Amino acid sequence: MKLKKCMKCGAIIRVIEDCKCEENEIMCCGEKMVDVIPNSTDAAVEKHVPELSIVDNKLVAKVNHVMDEDHFIEWICFKNGDLEKTIYFKPGKTAEAKFCRTEGTTVYAYCNKHGLWKKEM
Repeated sequence: MKLKKCMKCGAIIRVIEDCKCEENEIMCCGEKMVDVIPNSTDAAVEKHVPELSIVDNKLVAKVNHVMDEDHFIEWICFKNGDLEKTIYFKPGKTAEAKFCRTEGTTVYAYCNKHGLWKKEM
């Protein structure tokens, strides 16, 4: 999963295939967008990395995080090869999602203040 972020306005885009041209970058607000690297923000790991468990043969991902109006988990994404499922959350809800149990699944969670986090099953 590759994300890019505009450091000026905060826009985030999902990159399906990155540009391979010399000196041709994805731009926003007149500036080059930067790569969003999972687990690279200086923040509490235990409050951002998804906790994974198996319940009724489903992979359950939960993020033990506040879900306030100004600070919350925006989404959890399950990715396994070509299969991908993203669940979006609103403030006040619980950041928990279920997915079919598949070995090799990577689970991503995105905090609106502390960026992208991931855990592999």
